[in-house]
This record gives sequence, C-alpha cells and structure tokens, in this order.
Amino acid sequence: MLITLSQDIGGYLYEVFVEKFSIWLALGLFGQALFSARFLVQWIASERAGRSVVPVAFWFFSIGGGLITLIYGLHQREPVIILGQSLSLFIYARNLMLIFKERRRKAQAARDARTTGA
Repeated sequence: MLITLSQDIGGYLYEVFVEKFSIWLALGLFGQALFSARFLVQWIASERAGRSVVPVAFWFFSIGGGLITLIYGLHQREPVIILGQSLSLFIYARNLMLIFKERRRKAQAARDARTTGA
C-alpha cells in the first residue's frame, strides 16, 4: 500500500512539474517564490529588532510576487488567482503609500524643527 501510494504521488508530481512544464509554469513558480520570500524578509527583520516588524521590503516582495502571480493567473485563466492577487495588490500598494506619506511627514517635521530652532 505504501509503495503504491508513493508511486502515485511520484507520478502526480512528475506530471505536474515535469510533463506540464512551460515558461508560464516557471514564471508562476518564480512569482510564488518572490511572494514567499516576503515572509523570510519579515522574519529576519523581526529577529534583528527583537520584536515583530514589517519592513518596507515585505511590501515590495508582496507587490512583485503578487504581480507576477497575477500575470500567471491571467494567462492560465485561473479566477481564484486573478481575484486574490488583484485585490491584494491594491492593499500592498496602499501600505507603501501610507509608509512613504509618514516618512515625508516626519522629514518635513524634522526640517521645520531645524528651521525654527526647536
């Protein structure tokens, strides 16, 4: 039974990753790898800070991986991927907009403090 199960799993994996291999599959896998790398970036940043943090790189990896995965989903005509990534990309972009807005606000406050001598 275990031998048959392992052969079935091996055959399935061979069909999915070898027989059906295409440039589109490679692109989709690359997008998923980028998307997954964001968690590694977040984990490393949190370990360095000694607390949970979400670095800006997390959002860039999210956008890169999400965009590539969306392109793959569009080509493959996968509605689950298309809907999930389309909506998520707006959230990732909005988070970056908020981060950069806050940075500009802080930089302006620092410039104002220097010019007023406070």
